[in-house]
Amino acid sequence: MGKFVFEETDIKGLKVITPFIARDNRGFFSKRFEREEFEANGIEVDIYECMESFSVRGVLRGLHFQKKESQAKLLHTIVGEIFDVVVDLRENSATYGKWKGFYLSGENKKSIYIPRGFAHGYLTVSDMAIVGYYADNRFASEYDGGILWDDPDIGIDWPLEKVDNKIVISPKDELLETFKSFYENVRYVE
Repeated sequence: MGKFVFEETDIKGLKVITPFIARDNRGFFSKRFEREEFEANGIEVDIYECMESFSVRGVLRGLHFQKKESQAKLLHTIVGEIFDVVVDLRENSATYGKWKGFYLSGENKKSIYIPRGFAHGYLTVSDMAIVGYYADNRFASEYDGGILWDDPDIGIDWPLEKVDNKIVISPKDELLETFKSFYENVRYVE
């Protein structure tokens, strides 16, 4: 029997988690969440809702957040591979405006814990991907917000070569605001 592995990142509160995995000749069994293990590693999260998304290669979702009533998220890829990105939008954070990217896949089984106060998005780099999310708060459409995926002030180094520089984004995501506009009008996520 294995154990969870919690890895700190250079952004306070943002963690990479390798779940408990038991493998044998039948396949594997994985435990994604155990309250006591998470609390012992500084993550206190009360799961409110669970979501799943399906995307094909080149789909870029994000960068999304809720301006108020933000959500902490525990996220993993069930099938396929994504390049997952978070941007710190927390007031008075030493890493405010900084981004961090991770490859999450059905193969590596890693999860990330995203505290409240972050923008989040991802690019599907495999033929398809199914992503699971656990959130500690409801989706509040009245506070829905986002920052453009290619905003030069954030400067995310998306692996566009993995999708032949062809991305698919929603009409809504094409109209998201710039980081400068966010900073001037909203400033931080609550």
